[in-house]
Amino acid sequence: MAISPDNDNTEDAMVFIIIGKAYERDGDEEGIDIHVMLRAPDDDSAVREALNALAEEGFLEADLDQIGTLSGAPEDEPHASAYHGALEGEVAIIRFA
Repeated sequence: MAISPDNDNTEDAMVFIIIGKAYERDGDEEGIDIHVMLRAPDDDSAVREALNALAEEGFLEADLDQIGTLSGAPEDEPHASAYHGALEGEVAIIRFA
């Protein structure tokens, strides 16, 4: 999976991957490692949509560490399915326990 940093505000929607940690409870120090994949026109919109999706899934907080765009479909699961879901307009949250 190729990740390239994104500082580009093009009008065409791109598939973003956001890497971070999300927290389900107050005071949760460990959190859950996450990757969020979604389509958005720019990085600000991608972060906003990712945070909204995480809140809908019951996460109280998130530390988003990296954001980039995907230049092609990943080969390995669960990222391959998440990529195709993102192309269809879904916000995919991959949790690593």
